[in-house]
Order: sequence, then structure tokens, then C-alpha cells
Amino acid sequence: MNETPRIPPRLQEIIEEFQLSDRTEKLELMLEYADRLLPLPQHLQGHSGMEQVHECMSPVFVQGELVDGGMIFHIDVPPEAPTIRGYASLLAEGLRGITPQEVLAVPGNFFEAMGLHQVLSPQRLNGITALLAYIKRQALRFLPASS
Repeated sequence: MNETPRIPPRLQEIIEEFQLSDRTEKLELMLEYADRLLPLPQHLQGHSGMEQVHECMSPVFVQGELVDGGMIFHIDVPPEAPTIRGYASLLAEGLRGITPQEVLAVPGNFFEAMGLHQVLSPQRLNGITALLAYIKRQALRFLPASS
């Protein structure tokens, strides 16, 4: 795909929120987002049908759904992993309702604009990069079939 990378409006707001924060505030924001991660819907309890993000040290599961043409991502991360949980939450919120094509256009390194590469370890950065890659792979499944 030759799509120009584009940040969805809500994700752009989140990026700007992080850009206005210093190092300590960025970590506090991640914890706030961790607390906002929505619980899994009943049909996904027990991770039935969810894909595990094996690159994460913590057990992270993701499932994308297409609802009225927009993507919704259900992500489960244990509370004991607040960094990846916070990132999962901001992804779920920032990508909610956009089309599969728009999900695929999000640059894989958009977290650099947030300054997260300055506050997270390389191992955590690998995990958050992998989570977005899994989300994009799931979005691919919902692209219209080309004729």
C-alpha cells in the first residue's frame, strides 16, 4: 500500500497531550491510560478467539472487530504491566472507529512523536511496536476484497 502515513484525530490529540508533558508526566499519563483500559466484552472473556502478542513479556491479547465500518480493538493486558497496558489503552482509544485503511496508514513509530522512546526501555519499545503490528494485521482482515 502506498498510503501516506496519517494520524487519526483522536490519536493526534493523545500525541499532543504527551508532547506537552515532561518525562515524569509522560509516565504518569501512561498510568492514567492504563487505568482507562476497557474490560473485555463477555464474548472475549478467557481470550477466546483473541491473538496473543508474543513479543510482549506480559501476556497481551488483542482482537479487532469491524462495527459500522469502523474498527474497535479489544486489548487485554494485566494490571501488573502498566506501561504496555497504558499504551494498549491509548491505541484502543486513538484508533476507535476508524476504517481498516486508516489503521494501516498509522506510522509504526508514531510513539516517537510522543517522546516515549525517551522514557521506555528498548524491550518495552519492542513490545509496543509489536502491539501496533498485530493491530494492523487484524485490520488487514477487514479490508474489502479487491476485484
